[in-house]
Amino acid sequence: MKSTHEKDHSSTNHSGMDHNHENKETTHEHEKMDHANMDHSSMDHSHMNHGNMDHSQMNHGGMDHSMHMGNLKQKFWISLVLALPILFLSPMMGLNLPFQFEFPGSQWVVLILATVLFFYGGMPFLQGAKMELSQKEPAMMTLISLGISVSYLYSVYAFIMNNLVHSSQHVMDFFWELATLIVIMLLGHWIEMNAISNAGNALEKMAELLPNSALLVDDDGNTTEVDLQEVQKGQHLLVKAGEKVPTDGKIISGETSINESMVTGESQEVPKKKEDTVIGGSVNGSGTITIEVTGTGESGYLSQVMNLVSSAQNEKSRVESLSDKVAKWLFYVALGVGILAFIIWQIIDGDLNTSLERMVTVFIIACPHALGLAIPLVTARSTSLGAENGVLIKDRNSLEAAKQVDAIVMDKTGTLTEGDFAVNDYRALDDNYSSEQILGFLAALEQNSSHPLAVGILNEAKQKEVTIPRSENVTNLPGVGLEGTVDNKELKIVNLSYLKEQNISYDQTLFDEFSQKGNSISFLLEKDRAIGFIAQGDQIKAGAKDFIQELQDASIRPVMLTGDNQQVAKSVGEQLGISDIHAELKPEDKAKIIKEYKDNGETVLMVGDGVNDAPSLASATVGVAIGAGTDVAIDSADVILVNSDPSDIRHFLSLAKNTQRKMVQNLWWGAGYNIIAIPLAAGILAPWGLVLSPAVGAVLMSLSTVVVAINAILLKID
Repeated sequence: MKSTHEKDHSSTNHSGMDHNHENKETTHEHEKMDHANMDHSSMDHSHMNHGNMDHSQMNHGGMDHSMHMGNLKQKFWISLVLALPILFLSPMMGLNLPFQFEFPGSQWVVLILATVLFFYGGMPFLQGAKMELSQKEPAMMTLISLGISVSYLYSVYAFIMNNLVHSSQHVMDFFWELATLIVIMLLGHWIEMNAISNAGNALEKMAELLPNSALLVDDDGNTTEVDLQEVQKGQHLLVKAGEKVPTDGKIISGETSINESMVTGESQEVPKKKEDTVIGGSVNGSGTITIEVTGTGESGYLSQVMNLVSSAQNEKSRVESLSDKVAKWLFYVALGVGILAFIIWQIIDGDLNTSLERMVTVFIIACPHALGLAIPLVTARSTSLGAENGVLIKDRNSLEAAKQVDAIVMDKTGTLTEGDFAVNDYRALDDNYSSEQILGFLAALEQNSSHPLAVGILNEAKQKEVTIPRSENVTNLPGVGLEGTVDNKELKIVNLSYLKEQNISYDQTLFDEFSQKGNSISFLLEKDRAIGFIAQGDQIKAGAKDFIQELQDASIRPVMLTGDNQQVAKSVGEQLGISDIHAELKPEDKAKIIKEYKDNGETVLMVGDGVNDAPSLASATVGVAIGAGTDVAIDSADVILVNSDPSDIRHFLSLAKNTQRKMVQNLWWGAGYNIIAIPLAAGILAPWGLVLSPAVGAVLMSLSTVVVAINAILLKID
């Protein structure tokens, strides 16, 4: 009875709310893909073979992806314990501090601790540098590795010269700099990773949408529970009410309604009957159906979406951050100036120790402590500010990329609209009844149905505290709606087609007013006379229209992408003032449109909430997920709006702009002084008696670190 009622509602022409048409757009199209040559029989469908995909979105300046936050925290504290004795037992760039002391054999203690610290605490940076150099893209990890490697190797050389060879000239070591560089750089990465929420694995979450097993139906109608990876194309599966659909398929018996919101992002349940298609991962409603498997493993719809997400994530991971660009040039400059200084001093002075000291000082000064904290401190502060304003930042590169957004692309359902099929208006068309009575009559007829239209009516009646009278003999009217007896009155809920077929008069102006806004219209009849009507549709989020206007005022173009049909999308777009609208889209269509904008040189910010938005969120310059959306969408995004309010993007854009400014300032404070310090350390003014001593270089490094910290704290949202 319910399934027939659901079919009746769906067959109504609701001014664009044709659910069957929408379903075809979102489910049939993907079957056109050619998977004929793929062998899926032995594939592990439950995991969809994504274990080897590159999920390197959280590439913090080249840090090894295996360095999880817990390991980094442990490595920092152990390294700090190793570093403290070194700080007390060795001088800072030749300058003895008041708290430092020595004892017989203390040099050996420093050497041993420094060696352990170099290989233990410095390993993440050395591994990161190896990766960067293998890609021919030296950046932060390479610069840090240069500093700590030169510090360690030269200090070992100094130890040998001072304690084993007993050179007549004391050679200065850099164990103090080695220890502080490693500890501070580890601290900087820990601060950054601690500030940013760890990105979940969107591909794993997507695979989890599928059950682990399925009910296989044999030729005799018997069912057997089998592992999902054993299911093959062409087999028949039984899907009970409330269960997840295990694979893509075509219904061969039964009727039901399917909740595809986890896959398509559209909130309303879609009525399904024989010959209709279903998507693996969607949730079956109240009916039991038998399906013929049309897609498993890599031929399945979810797998296609997963491939799009993985491809987009891999492409985005190659984006180079501002700090990496600075580190790359600093590395090249330091390497070139250091080697040149060694050659020139060797030619002029002929003293190997002096030449080496000049070269090493250049290398170490080029990797200042402040540079390792410049970005992490700003990231930590901006992440904290964002959280206070309902914005969670998962990838700090999104703050840099969002400094100049050209277009903000938004999904409709759940982003600009509430995602709930709610009552927009209801009225009495007969003076003998009030609007409340009409709503009560409608609720009485609908109270035993689970159809989204019925749910909307019942929710409205409950909210308005309308008394629902008793109904009797409620039956379905195929292709029309419902009929029954309420308070001894013979009532019907019907669609426009029924009114036209029966030549029943209605208010055409009223119908047009609400249908043009994308509403589903139903009429309440008493003895073939229209006594009331109800308009239902999705609700536009409060503040969405003002948000769109603010974007346009800021010369940012709003764009709507949706899997819904053209009429509904156009209606929502007109209400919000969005002219750039793309409707009836599949996930691959959305990702393709995003790519077209990016290929035109535009910076694109995408806002979405469904699984079908995941590829677009991953491929956009910046992906923003609505907090109330699916786990897959959230894990594919760079930023999460906790309050599910798209207007919070204003906070994010303001934060991104100010964060970018602070990052640039900190990079200048943390590394900019090298414009003067490196040439002086190399001895460019030595003929005039001016050479930057290592001790003065250390003081400059310390001052820049303090300035960087204070500057980061001053970050605010406009």
